[in-house]
Amino acid sequence: MTYTALPQKPLALLVFLESVGNIAHIRPPRWVMATIDWLTEEYAKLLLRLYGAHRCYDRVYILEDADATGPKLVAALLELSQTHIVDLLLLAHGREGALVGHCGEHLIGDETFAQLQRIYEQSPQHLHLRAVYGVNCYGLSLAQRWLSLGAKASNGAFGVNWFPEPSLSVFLRHWLRGEPYSVAVMRSNWTADRWWRPILSPWRGNGAEHPWVQSSRQVVVGVRDVTLYTP
Repeated sequence: MTYTALPQKPLALLVFLESVGNIAHIRPPRWVMATIDWLTEEYAKLLLRLYGAHRCYDRVYILEDADATGPKLVAALLELSQTHIVDLLLLAHGREGALVGHCGEHLIGDETFAQLQRIYEQSPQHLHLRAVYGVNCYGLSLAQRWLSLGAKASNGAFGVNWFPEPSLSVFLRHWLRGEPYSVAVMRSNWTADRWWRPILSPWRGNGAEHPWVQSSRQVVVGVRDVTLYTP
């Protein structure tokens, strides 16, 4: 089903994009990290175009490389919120209570969230967040923080998220079609499980669930039926 009701304000998608170039905190040689960083970021931008993000959103704003920092994130959220409803897409590594920014050296954690919280509590109209979706590790530790900043819905993995794909592509396909947020997240999680369980199950042997599956499981918090076209 496709939803066509339009919001009162135009939509903006803010993408926080920083792969760092490592996988689950494993740091390969520098040239390998640079290659992984470039490939994963270009792949993410390709997905946004492939699934129509630039058609669905009035503005797509990407913070990547040196711009993937806490101050830049705050500035972009405030700038876009002046004129748009803002959805946030987190394509970065994460730690408990934080995002990992540029080069893995910039953590977006308590300092950034405290600043946003002060702004939101003093002038809620200056921050117009709606939906926050991320493939970051430990995303669930941040989900309630996004809600406290006015977001209607957010998601997150319990621990290390081993399955950024196909999670991201499936989520984008369903969300940009206008399906409810929770449906898009759960379908992406179900698809990731279906892909990876057969690969991982031989490593367990006793039929128990592989710890990567449990660690990567996504939880939705907030208004589960918010859609792309919900004001």
